[in-house]
Amino acid sequence: MQNLWAPWRIEYILGKREPYCIFCPEGGGLSDEERLILHRGTHTMVMMNKYPYNNGHLLVAPWRHVSEMDGLRDEEMLDLMKWIKLCTQVLRRVMNAEGFNVGMNLGTVAGAGVKDHLHFHVVPRWGGDTNFLTVFADIRSIPEHLKQTYTKLLPHFKKESAHEVV
Repeated sequence: MQNLWAPWRIEYILGKREPYCIFCPEGGGLSDEERLILHRGTHTMVMMNKYPYNNGHLLVAPWRHVSEMDGLRDEEMLDLMKWIKLCTQVLRRVMNAEGFNVGMNLGTVAGAGVKDHLHFHVVPRWGGDTNFLTVFADIRSIPEHLKQTYTKLLPHFKKESAHEVV
């Protein structure tokens, strides 16, 4: 029998939550690497999901603390969409993603883990990436450690960030 290791998930399972908003610029005084931030733009940030559904699961959020889409300014919405598009391009190129689930959960009843700061999920998908573990045991197998994926993706996001027009 093989063991599936996902040690970073224990914090989520035990209900430990950061005492700060993970999407706000200051982020508890942690470095971008500690926070898994891949991009810091004028309006938008991209970070890896610390509790991913799949390798390369990214979160795209406005820097401004906004809980509803009605609160977004036009330039923020445009920038969010631009970075969601760029995320899919990078994930397709670097991780050979064949498809994506892209969406957001607004409010606790919709499943938002961070309900006060809206954010989009960009989840890369591959043919056959689901298996019996998810169905029978509510377990997902994430084959690559978060830090390895972060290291793999970061240069590509730095390149995209360098082309950003402010």
